[in-house]
Amino acid sequence: MSAELLDGERVAAGIKMELADRVQRLLATGRTPGLGTILVGDDPSSARYVEMKIAECAEIGVRSFDEHLSANASQREIEEIVDRFNADERVHSILVQLPLPEGVNEEEVLLRVLPSKDVDGLHPTNLGRLVMGAPGPLPCTPAGIVELLAAYDVPVEGQHVVIIGRGLTIGRPLALLLAMRRPHCNAAVTVVHTGVERFDELVRSADVIVSAAGRAGLVTREMVKPGAAVVGAGTSFQGKKLLSDIADDVSEIARWITPRLGGVGPMTRAMLLRNAVLAAERIS
Repeated sequence: MSAELLDGERVAAGIKMELADRVQRLLATGRTPGLGTILVGDDPSSARYVEMKIAECAEIGVRSFDEHLSANASQREIEEIVDRFNADERVHSILVQLPLPEGVNEEEVLLRVLPSKDVDGLHPTNLGRLVMGAPGPLPCTPAGIVELLAAYDVPVEGQHVVIIGRGLTIGRPLALLLAMRRPHCNAAVTVVHTGVERFDELVRSADVIVSAAGRAGLVTREMVKPGAAVVGAGTSFQGKKLLSDIADDVSEIARWITPRLGGVGPMTRAMLLRNAVLAAERIS
């Protein structure tokens, strides 16, 4: 029996409909949510990602302010755009598309974004608010994973979740979020990586597995407890083909699983849109 697919496209579509209604209420008050995007260079994946964000903003009524700089743009040129977006009252949130070109200090650029306009939810101030359980923009991919599991009634509260990967964008904030006493969270969370002893054994003990390692086929059928939920949040490429951390045959033993395409990605973008709308709603 094949696992039920955790269809991120379907869930994201519902979230965007709800956000479009909220945008209409903001428009009725004379306020149009605005997202500023900064793309440096011509990396095809980054360019496509920003293009999708812009299209989805237009779909729900969020105005985009887009800056595309050449790959040889200086640190100062990039920071000047961040400063301009920070000062622009029409821009409620800011997206700096990563990676930035070699020689640019990404940390300095990201820290320059006002915490109130941080659409990714990864500014140290906002991560600190997550640790404290205080309101603020949540990191997009972790929030999207929680929403996706909740939409399919995957049991999480009181369950054992194993997260593979400890990166800043997914692993670390997701572990914080899932361990908190909040709806669809409140789990026992273990964070592992391939350097951990008994790696396979720890993963097999999980009721919910989230792999964010970016290693194709890392999670095999033998590592999955029958009936577990498996989320592939890490990706890699073989040529132009997008590969998942989850081996294909895992679907034969899992109860729920994300598809290779259309799982976590649409949810990440939906959460970014939610953060953009929330930023506009917070303006009194």
